[in-house]
Amino acid sequence: MATFTVFRDDFRTILGMNFERPELIETNAHEGPVYVASEHALYFTTVPEPGPKNIAIMRLQLAGDTFPFTAEKLETVRQPSNMANGMVLDRDGRLVICEQGTMATCAQISRMDLKTGEIETVVDQWRGLRFNSPNDVVVKSDRTVWFTDPNYGEIQGFKPAPEVGAFVYRHDPVKGETSVVADSFNKPNGLAFSPDESVLYITDTGANQAPGTYFVGLPHHVRAFDIADGRHLRNDRLFAVVSPGVPDGIKLDGHGHVYTSSGTGVQVFTPDGDLLGEITAPGVANFTFGGPHNDVLFILGDTRIWQAKLQVTGVLTS
Repeated sequence: MATFTVFRDDFRTILGMNFERPELIETNAHEGPVYVASEHALYFTTVPEPGPKNIAIMRLQLAGDTFPFTAEKLETVRQPSNMANGMVLDRDGRLVICEQGTMATCAQISRMDLKTGEIETVVDQWRGLRFNSPNDVVVKSDRTVWFTDPNYGEIQGFKPAPEVGAFVYRHDPVKGETSVVADSFNKPNGLAFSPDESVLYITDTGANQAPGTYFVGLPHHVRAFDIADGRHLRNDRLFAVVSPGVPDGIKLDGHGHVYTSSGTGVQVFTPDGDLLGEITAPGVANFTFGGPHNDVLFILGDTRIWQAKLQVTGVLTS
């Protein structure tokens, strides 16, 4: 099987002459991948189990200084995890977690100290109303926390009816203020800033209303917004429509190329929204840049993790 598809020749400069996408490990790996450089380890969350839909936060210790890396040790960091989903490192090296919650527990954005395992709440409500099921999160250089909150928990049967819409939020931990920055999404999902943080990209996975469904007339696209005054979203525009499947995870490299998951792999776009090519990875939901030089994509495919070395580096977020 081919490991990539080229739509524009510029894609070859990203892949390099000897592109490889070997399997790192066969394991249950679905969402929230985060590479921690100080540990040379990859954190991620698992596929929800049937029934109580339990999810674990896992840690994969990597071995080797050069690509391809070897999976050395896989361990459970937290289980149950209050239905953890997207994760990111904050500017102090702590793991920020989207906890979707359950019928009995509230959703929240939490923060874990990787040395002690201590967890604290970052934010768990907006104006006294509970979140739906936070999906993905990024931390800006000013330490504000931006996250998406679709209602997948209700649709998948592990959360009650929503108290708020499917919003995108900005939380200022210094001022203790949480504000809605976008309210026009069907299912806001992944989000990522441009290298200079002047643009925020947000994916909408509305075409996927529940596991196994696909409604072609509903959103399966990426939208872009300009950041005004460091806190407001302006100039909403369509960046790219993703097909097949929906765009879940999203990341950028240092040149401003936009990477997003699809039904068949990781699609790569120019900063103008032109499709350059795709790294083939069937069943991918999410991925992240990592490795000692931040030039390796770790791609999660529910039943395995692939690794792919590129000729570019990802945007550092911590």
